[in-house]
Amino acid sequence: MLDTEKVASSRENLLARLAESRRITDQLFQVVRPDSFYERPIPERHRIVFYVGHLEAFDWNLLSTYAFDLKSFHPEFDKLLAFGIDPVGGGLPDDQPGDWPTLDEIRGYNHEVRQRLDARLEGKAVAGNAEQGVDESTLLQVAIEHRLMHAETLAYMFHQLPLERKIAPPTSAAPSATQATPRMIEVAAGTVTMGLSRRAATDSGAFGWDNEYERHTETVPAFALDAYKVTNGEYLDFVRTGGYENRELWDQDAWTWITTQGIRYPKFWIERGETWFYRAMFDEMPLPADWPVYVSHAEATAYARWKNKALPTEAQWHRAALGTPQDVERDYPWGHQPPAATYGNFDFHGWDPTPVNAHPAGASAFGAMDIVGNGWEWTSTLFEPFPGFQAFPFYPGYSANFFDGKHYVMKGGCARTAACMLRRTFRNWFQPHYPYVYAGFRCVSN
Repeated sequence: MLDTEKVASSRENLLARLAESRRITDQLFQVVRPDSFYERPIPERHRIVFYVGHLEAFDWNLLSTYAFDLKSFHPEFDKLLAFGIDPVGGGLPDDQPGDWPTLDEIRGYNHEVRQRLDARLEGKAVAGNAEQGVDESTLLQVAIEHRLMHAETLAYMFHQLPLERKIAPPTSAAPSATQATPRMIEVAAGTVTMGLSRRAATDSGAFGWDNEYERHTETVPAFALDAYKVTNGEYLDFVRTGGYENRELWDQDAWTWITTQGIRYPKFWIERGETWFYRAMFDEMPLPADWPVYVSHAEATAYARWKNKALPTEAQWHRAALGTPQDVERDYPWGHQPPAATYGNFDFHGWDPTPVNAHPAGASAFGAMDIVGNGWEWTSTLFEPFPGFQAFPFYPGYSANFFDGKHYVMKGGCARTAACMLRRTFRNWFQPHYPYVYAGFRCVSN
């Protein structure tokens, strides 16, 4: 028999989380000046105006279909605003601002979506689509995390807007630290647990996206790992010694990419004469040498080759971040306590990176610093399904569309990653030539 009090409490918590995720994204759009919503800061993505409506359209298409069986009141917007884009191979969108509805029209749609969904959500819980094994709790968690993912990826997009097109919110002082000395740590051989158990998740109410299943173990031989993420200062040495001109450091696709696009340094850097600057979210500043460098997978791989090292595999990352010398695994690098500001730079507390050694309390048992938060970490592992993978019946393309050999796994999280997605099983992924992500890296020697 179900514990009705527990179910009610869980649903109440989910509805509160949904409201909070809406607050976060509503606040995020206030960063954009009113005359800039039809800009396309990242050529590979939709214009900003699309995302204003996408979040509500996603919630409507998901919940109206699989939870409430509600009739569409605006089929055109339901379809127009349903899907983002992730073009591979150089194809770029060519729509014009006039091809999109007005902001007032989209905001009117958003208001109606929330009213209609909330009217149903305020009632008693529904079973969801039982025939497909979909319950309301899962659907709500999908809606919440989908929105929070966009709260992060929209920050990537807004980062590329010119400063004069943004409105900076009040910010608090970022933490400081003494200069970190690059070093490597030894990670003993051991077994890692990857993924979620479907049965255990069902019993406990834990949530995971389809690519997080099924739980399995892997044995990882001993290796050495950078104690810190590679910093801007370290990467500057790579740039100054001709790393972007050294053909031997780049595979063919990466070399074609940097040469045809004229890429000579990270997307977040600005070169002015002999001086380097950093493009922060709301400011430009002298290049912070002790912040992690944010680069594409291709650039991270080239740097690792320059160092005669490699990027870690997903399993190696798990071992270094969550393993212990006693072979007892942790929920987080620092232990089992939930994420808090003392452990790292994540969960929307700041907009930009912090020094790579600014959060010593977040170190792993093996001494990996800053391994969760302050920038995702590229791995050498292609994004592929775990054994036992089953696509979500209500969102079949969420992961499966990207099992194409063209996306790489990232682990860890950044300043704009929500706390719920810092869980050990969460997997992120991007194309190797996409330079806009808040993603850094560290190297391994085997």
